[in-house]
Amino acid sequence: MERVLVIGASGGIGSAVAAEAAARGADVTRLSRQSDGLDVTDEARIAAHLGALEGPFDLIFVATGALVIDGAEPEKALRQITAKALADQYALNAIGPILVLKHALRLLPREGRSVFAALSARVGSIGDNRLGGWHSYRAAKAGLNQLLHGAAIELARTHKEAVAVALHPGTVATDFTAKYAGAHKTVPPAEAAANLLDVIARLTPAQTGGFFDYAGREIAW
Repeated sequence: MERVLVIGASGGIGSAVAAEAAARGADVTRLSRQSDGLDVTDEARIAAHLGALEGPFDLIFVATGALVIDGAEPEKALRQITAKALADQYALNAIGPILVLKHALRLLPREGRSVFAALSARVGSIGDNRLGGWHSYRAAKAGLNQLLHGAAIELARTHKEAVAVALHPGTVATDFTAKYAGAHKTVPPAEAAANLLDVIARLTPAQTGGFFDYAGREIAW
């Protein structure tokens, strides 16, 4: 039976991924700030929670993140940028997931295929940015992509069949996106979760370090 660990399992996408994985027959372990006190901006808590687990896990899925932190809305102009908003976004959306990987390395099998996947966002693509704005969130997701890419190179040296990737889930109909979806087509969390797990199932070690959308298409850095 496949073993799956979902970090951020109380959120819209995280809970849906956990439910879909369980429906597909996986043994799912769920961790979240809301249910377990796992705050990914606190490395000591990450170390304690992951240190209490026994591996190996075939899939570790990080679904944590936020678009608005402490009331700081996505910026529409340079004059709205603040150092605190930038730092808060980076702490939660970039540093948090890579610290999870740091402490989850021992939970990944040395032999055989495994996947570490973290939610990123298309707006974190520098090459795809045509509109500007949303500076802090974009920068944090771009930072996450770089961190995962570098980590994947190192991971491949010790875990030959491991895959570490950043995934864009599309615009999912959750509280996270409700105010910002605008004209974008949204998909229900259950559909997004099924799409993401389908992509994960098809990934190969040759794709480690990549940035992919919900259909498995590669996204420009």
